[in-house]
Amino acid sequence: MILLLLVGSGFFSSSEIALFSLPAHQVDAMVERGLRGAQAVKSLKEDPHRLLVTILVGNNMVNITMSSISTTIVGLYFDAGAAVIISSLGITSMVLIFGESAPKSYAVEHTELHARRVARGLKVVEKVLWPLITVFYYLTGIVNRLTGGSPSIESTYISRDEIRNMIQTGEREGVLDEEERQRLQRALRFTDASAKEVMTPRLDVAAVSTEATVEEAISECIQSGHARLPAYEGSLDNVVGVFDIRELGDADAEAFADLTVADVVTPTLHVPESKNVDDLLSEMREDRLHMVVVIDEFGATEGIITMEDMTEEIVGEILAGDEDDPIEFVDDDTVSVNGSVNIEAVNEALDIVLPEGEEFETIAGFMFNLAGRLVEQDEAFDYENVTLRAEQVDNTRIQKVRVTVGRDTDESAESESPSDEDDAE
Repeated sequence: MILLLLVGSGFFSSSEIALFSLPAHQVDAMVERGLRGAQAVKSLKEDPHRLLVTILVGNNMVNITMSSISTTIVGLYFDAGAAVIISSLGITSMVLIFGESAPKSYAVEHTELHARRVARGLKVVEKVLWPLITVFYYLTGIVNRLTGGSPSIESTYISRDEIRNMIQTGEREGVLDEEERQRLQRALRFTDASAKEVMTPRLDVAAVSTEATVEEAISECIQSGHARLPAYEGSLDNVVGVFDIRELGDADAEAFADLTVADVVTPTLHVPESKNVDDLLSEMREDRLHMVVVIDEFGATEGIITMEDMTEEIVGEILAGDEDDPIEFVDDDTVSVNGSVNIEAVNEALDIVLPEGEEFETIAGFMFNLAGRLVEQDEAFDYENVTLRAEQVDNTRIQKVRVTVGRDTDESAESESPSDEDDAE
């Protein structure tokens, strides 16, 4: 009898581990494959609170019954006090080994298989003990609400932090390589990014006036290396649309000799700098737009966003044949980066933690924030163990920054100490 009850204890203990370790997407996959017992698992996990109460009621009934029977049997040979002590020690040891540790270890190693095996048995227990389970189900619900707890026993979704942890774990265990990890992390960042984080800033925007001729606009496209340019009236703060050289087709020069940009410009969207890029991408695809204008709270042009900007945010920088890599490694502790490179990319490249502020997102912006003024060529600034040097400054703009991670001072001191001791000798 005690052996049967011990098996029952192991059944309930292992059931808890197996069923609560299965994520919802894995259960759905089991059902789609038509695996035996998968539907019972799904049914049980639809109400995790009731499932937990069923397991706990069953497990406690088994353990209490086992303790009572063993105490009665031992009491036939020993006095009452000794019987309680011997029974408690014996049953506790057996339950810990055969009713808890061993079954749970097995369930951890064979989660999916064991969950399918025990699911139907738990459904039977749930029906047999329905009155008792229902009472405890509502009692625990009341206590949970009174103590301010959540009515949900387990989360029905996976958080972003959990996904990030999965990605990092995948790389550590060799499931993902570094490039795959970076691509997945960029995809996660993309859904949270704002238009300001993705846009090409105003200073880097090549544009054309609506009063310019089409020939002049074509020349500007060739000079800037872009097939599309924002078209403005008066100033860049009044962008009215996009000039697209591809829309001219195969027409010869005579066909548009007398045309201005205003005659061929295509209207586009103006979006606030706080616009979520995930939503913006959907709008651009729906309206078949390749370029939109980003404006600030006063309606002034902050920059532009193209489909290429969106793609680069997910897959990384797309370089033309004559373009340099925005982050170039000088050595293991030093990189030379474009001033427009995001701080997060520098942190990832050097495994450092430079702060990101609300007023700046690029490495050049970080340097300006450190200096509190305009930065001159070859000026250097220190932040903790990181040195930033302005390698190239055009007018007031930082084009190139050299970032160097300093060695640990403790390591330097240790390396110098032997020579110091030799000098002393």
